[in-house]
Amino acid sequence: MPIAEDPEPRPSEGREPGGSDPSGAGGKDPFADLVLDEEFVKGAAVKEQSGRTRMLAARWQHTPPVDPGGRRSVNDAPAAPKRRFGRKPKLAVVDPWGNPRPRKRKLEWRTPLYIVLTIAVLLAALNIGALRNWYSGNGSSKAYTPAPTVAPETARPTAAPSTAAEQQPTIDHPWAGSPAEGWPNGAEAFVLPEAQATGVFSAEQVAAQLQLVKDYLAAANLDPKVIAGGRPDAALAMLDRDERDRATAAIANPSKDNDPTTWFSRFDQRDAIQVGDMVKVQGRITFEGDGDKGVLVHTDFSYVYALRPGPEAGKRSSGTPKPATPRPSAPAAPGGGTAQPVGWVQPADNVSGDTWTTRTIVRRVDTFRFYDPARYQVNPKKLVFDKSASDPANSACGVYDGYYHPQFDQFAANEPDAPGTRPTGPAVDPYDRSKDIQQSDECGTVSRN
Repeated sequence: MPIAEDPEPRPSEGREPGGSDPSGAGGKDPFADLVLDEEFVKGAAVKEQSGRTRMLAARWQHTPPVDPGGRRSVNDAPAAPKRRFGRKPKLAVVDPWGNPRPRKRKLEWRTPLYIVLTIAVLLAALNIGALRNWYSGNGSSKAYTPAPTVAPETARPTAAPSTAAEQQPTIDHPWAGSPAEGWPNGAEAFVLPEAQATGVFSAEQVAAQLQLVKDYLAAANLDPKVIAGGRPDAALAMLDRDERDRATAAIANPSKDNDPTTWFSRFDQRDAIQVGDMVKVQGRITFEGDGDKGVLVHTDFSYVYALRPGPEAGKRSSGTPKPATPRPSAPAAPGGGTAQPVGWVQPADNVSGDTWTTRTIVRRVDTFRFYDPARYQVNPKKLVFDKSASDPANSACGVYDGYYHPQFDQFAANEPDAPGTRPTGPAVDPYDRSKDIQQSDECGTVSRN
């Protein structure tokens, strides 16, 4: 009788209609020799899934499984860390059993930077002297603010510069409270006019004369060695023979009637030392014919020198000018004049800080004349003064030793004023360039420094 798995009768022995045998076995059962042993099962191409696998597959088809957050197995991939602040996630390093390995910490470049910044902030907080420089004036709480830049003059001003905020100048801020703070620096103020043919001189010759005047002004008033009391050899070399002889004699034997400061700006290093090597300058240069086929070059400049106290500045009090202590004798210098010890002609090393400084303002109005070489025996490449006038402000009166001696506020009350030495002249604004120089034998005062 047929079984459930095969209800149809199996053809055999060729009993089908027509005598055919569809199995092609020639009447033999093809599965007769098939043995379902263990080797046959392992070699099967298709393996049947277990019942639990089929059950879970059918369930998960409609309801996907949810991770309960339990333990991860060795085969599970490490969980990706969350990204913070847009940084790329770093994959965790695990050992073969799935345990995270401790990551080696690297010294980042930020760490030494933070250390340096912390030290800098601490040093700045401890620098009390620097904090004082945020304030200026005699106890004033106003912060220091630089003055605006002022262009060189092109014509005579009609009024004095506006009054700046009162501030006490120091070594760090030597121009604080001065109208000259925004003035041109040094030779930048020497703007030459356009040269034109004048008298018997061509435009090229006039241009050379203007350049010669500019070079002399720089050598006589801006050279740090000359300002420190040195011999002005470069400036002397540009003067005509007679002018050079007079200036050389004044340097060798200064006096009231023959004072070298008439030509050159010089300071006694024992009293005052220049702060840095910058001089503030304001003024103009013009030229015209002299009416005799020559050329006149007019110069009108104010020079402002920032100075700090020298080693003997405290010995000279306000209103009590004393002649400077005689210097030791020195051998004669080549070309005339007197050589000075090196310590007095070389600028001293500059310092920084909140030490009070002062300023000396020197205005010079000079006219240089270039004669017609066909009518006069002159050297056309040398300078001859036609007129000359100078007016120093903040320099001791009655001292004619060839140097300026400025007054410092910190030493002003060291000694009482001696009778007859107090300033008797009117107060003058040394920055007012709208007026002519007022020559007077009286010892006046300055309205601002």
